[in-house]
Amino acid sequence: MSKLKVLNVVLAVVLLILIILTLFCMKQDGKTEASASGSRKSAIEIIHKRTSVRDYTEKKVTRDQLETLVRAGMAAPTAMNKQPWLFVAIDDKELLNSLGAVLPYGKMLLKSTAAIIVCGDMNKVLDGHGKEMWIQDCSAASENILLAATDLGLGAVWTGVYPSEDRVSAVKKVLNLSENLIPLNVIPVGYPAGDTNPKDKWKTENLHWNKW
Repeated sequence: MSKLKVLNVVLAVVLLILIILTLFCMKQDGKTEASASGSRKSAIEIIHKRTSVRDYTEKKVTRDQLETLVRAGMAAPTAMNKQPWLFVAIDDKELLNSLGAVLPYGKMLLKSTAAIIVCGDMNKVLDGHGKEMWIQDCSAASENILLAATDLGLGAVWTGVYPSEDRVSAVKKVLNLSENLIPLNVIPVGYPAGDTNPKDKWKTENLHWNKW
């Protein structure tokens, strides 16, 4: 057999091996994607899995995770698309402890490694009768944050601040918030320290069809 024929045979074998490897890799990628898709919970499942988590491990929440949560918050609907909000993400333990010390129902902040404060920005609110819509807008953003935290395997809890004047004043002082910002809530975030079992809140008597 001539050298040319030998070379052609070798090249053919190499090409065949490359084709087989490519097909194998594509198959494995397909399995990985299918597995990820199959293990991914649906939006409805996340909604029903969400629960208030007040006890956390020492594992730190990353800034990337916090940004993911805030991005989810900013995806919420707002009246006239005003987006009258500002978010303060906290991963400084001293600040978390300071907030936990001034909020009567915020002691879980002493255990959390992060928190998000959802604020209404009075410079962005609607005029006239629509001024108070910021509360609904920021509430929608807060729920998005809680759901996103659940999706990431994190625990979080809505800790009310507004309309308590004392709590609003205390949070503004700790975080040095400007006059135009009103903290609606503080959301401690962390890795759950135990099993989290959501409550089943479904009650048929709270559903009416068409009329009362």
